[in-house]
Amino acid sequence: MLTVLAGLGLGLSLIVAIGAQNVFVLRQGIRREHVLAVVAICALSDAALIAAGVAGLGFVISAAPWLVVVARWAGALFLLTYGVMAARRAWRGGEELDVDTADSPASRSGVGGSTTTLNRTRLAPVILTTLALTWLNPHVYLDTVLMLGSIAATHGDERWLFAGGAIAASILWFTALGFGARYLGRWLRTPRSWRILDAVIAVVMIAIAISLVLPVLGG
Repeated sequence: MLTVLAGLGLGLSLIVAIGAQNVFVLRQGIRREHVLAVVAICALSDAALIAAGVAGLGFVISAAPWLVVVARWAGALFLLTYGVMAARRAWRGGEELDVDTADSPASRSGVGGSTTTLNRTRLAPVILTTLALTWLNPHVYLDTVLMLGSIAATHGDERWLFAGGAIAASILWFTALGFGARYLGRWLRTPRSWRILDAVIAVVMIAIAISLVLPVLGG
């Protein structure tokens, strides 16, 4: 039991932080848009990465550090693109959310009510964005695979119990973040609120993109 709790605690400490993936999950939760798919992809991806780390993939990454460099540049490019898109939304505006009617069929079709609701994004782009934010993040391989895998190895035969605790932490966090975010909707009724949110998202994404490549540029 202590091993499971150790894995749970470390898992939470690694994922409960402001990052590109968490910001995207939060935004989708606030929009109430494909939340189950986003949460499922994030949790299942984490589970796969944790299992790979415990199974020994961390040793491969240690032996081939160039893989992390490639992931840094690919992740930075993607995050920069997403950040620019968020900045464009913040500049142009036009989004608002009617919290009282956002889940109704009428609001989704734009019929009825006095407030224009958010335009829903198709599922495929959301899935691709979620996968990219998860698998193109080099910190995932450094933290989730390498570090967590190494710590799990110290638990010997109980390393898979440790992994189970870390996987449970991921499921709990993403579920709470995705489905709990909708309660923030009451503060996002106006286009101005969404412009501020998208501006914050743009700053976070671009800052993370820069932070990813600085170690490479600095030698």
